[in-house]
Amino acid sequence: MSERKVLNKYYPPDFDPSKIPKLKLPKDRQYVVRLMAPFNMRCKTCGEYIYKGKKFNARKETVQNEVYLGLPIFRFYIKCTRCLAEITFKTDPENTDYTMEHGATRNFQAEKLLEEEEKRVQKEREDEELNNPMKVLENRTKDSKLEMEVLENLQELKDLNQRQAHVDFEAMLRQHRLSEEERLKQEQEDDERETAALVEEARKRRLLEDSDSEEDAAAPAPPQPAIRPNPTAILDEAPKAKRKVESWERSVGTLGSRPQLSGLVVKKKTDLDRVTPQGQLTPALGTVKSGKAADPAPRTQGISSLSQLGAYSDSEDSSGSS
Repeated sequence: MSERKVLNKYYPPDFDPSKIPKLKLPKDRQYVVRLMAPFNMRCKTCGEYIYKGKKFNARKETVQNEVYLGLPIFRFYIKCTRCLAEITFKTDPENTDYTMEHGATRNFQAEKLLEEEEKRVQKEREDEELNNPMKVLENRTKDSKLEMEVLENLQELKDLNQRQAHVDFEAMLRQHRLSEEERLKQEQEDDERETAALVEEARKRRLLEDSDSEEDAAAPAPPQPAIRPNPTAILDEAPKAKRKVESWERSVGTLGSRPQLSGLVVKKKTDLDRVTPQGQLTPALGTVKSGKAADPAPRTQGISSLSQLGAYSDSEDSSGSS
C-alpha cells in the first residue's frame, strides 16, 4: 500500500526533461486576483466614492514595454460597485505607490502631496548647488543657524522637564487640601453670620408686634353694635313643658284665670243697665241694628265660672216667678 503523502517521486531511467512539451501562453495573459483598493477614488461615471481597503475581484495583467529597473509593471481592472464601470490602475515601483489610469480620479491626499513637494524642493536645491559654490555656502549657513535654533528649543524643553521632575506632588495636594478646608470654613462662618442676622431681625419684628398689641389693649374698646334677634331663632328653642291639668280643673275650670265658657253665658240685663249716663237707652238684648245682632255686654274680669252659674240660675228663677 502506498503512502498517503508522497515525498519521493519515481523517475524512470530514460527520463529526459527536454522532451517535456512547454505551453506557449500569451504574454498579455490576464489572471483573476483578489485585492483591495490601494487608495481612495471616485468613479467618473456615477460619482461613487470607493474607499481605500475595499475588496474587489480584479483582473491582473503585465504591462507591455514598461519596466522600471528590470521590475515589471502590472495593471489591474476593477468595476465600480454602483454602475459597474471599468476602472484601471497600475503599479508605480519608482514611488512605491499606485497610479490611477482610467475610469476614476484619485482623491486628495495631503501627505502624498507634501512628500512630493519636499522631493521637488530638494531636487531644485541640489541643482542650484551643482554649479554655484556661493549658493552652497549660503545653504550651509542657513542650515547651521536652523540647527542652533533647534538645539536651543530642545534645551528649553529639557529644562522645563527637569523643573517639572522636582515638583512635590504631595505638597501640592496638601496645599490644595488646606485651601479647600479654609474655603469651607469661610463659607460656614458666612452662613452662621447670615443666620444670626435673620434671627435678630425676626426678634426685632416680634418685639414690635408685641408693643403694638399692648397699645391696642390699653386703648378703650369701641362700642359694639346691638345684636339683632334672629327671626328663625324660635325654631332652635326647646319646647316648653306643659303643666299637668288636674281632673277637677277639666270639669269646672281653673280659679283665678280667664273662664273658658265666659263668652257662652250672657247675663240678663235690666232696664237700668240699658240707660247710659247721657240718658240714652241702649237697645235691648236680641234687638237687631242694621241687620246685625247687638254686641254683648262687656266681659267682667276676675269672675269665676261658679259665680256665673249662680247668676244664671237666679235669672231663671226670677223669670219663672214673674
